[in-house]
Amino acid sequence: MEGSGFGDLFGDPEDLQRRLAEFAAQMQGQQALAWADNAIKLAVDMTVAAINRINLQGDAEAQALQVRAVMAVVFPEAVTLVREAREGLQ
Repeated sequence: MEGSGFGDLFGDPEDLQRRLAEFAAQMQGQQALAWADNAIKLAVDMTVAAINRINLQGDAEAQALQVRAVMAVVFPEAVTLVREAREGLQ
């Protein structure tokens, strides 16, 4: 009866601690992946929304200038989001 008790409920304490640490590491990895996915999706959505809001006017050259002006503002922010997402996965 000495060996059976509440302490034996979860088996070897060191094994339990090791499995809990592995589970925590796995969950942390999944959380980092989810954050990266969200950051990349945000970058894409932000770029698409900005382009969709452009009220293009004028000839093709004027329209190209308008699109380039918007992209000059949006693209660096999108690149930063994607870069940080990638760094979070490494």
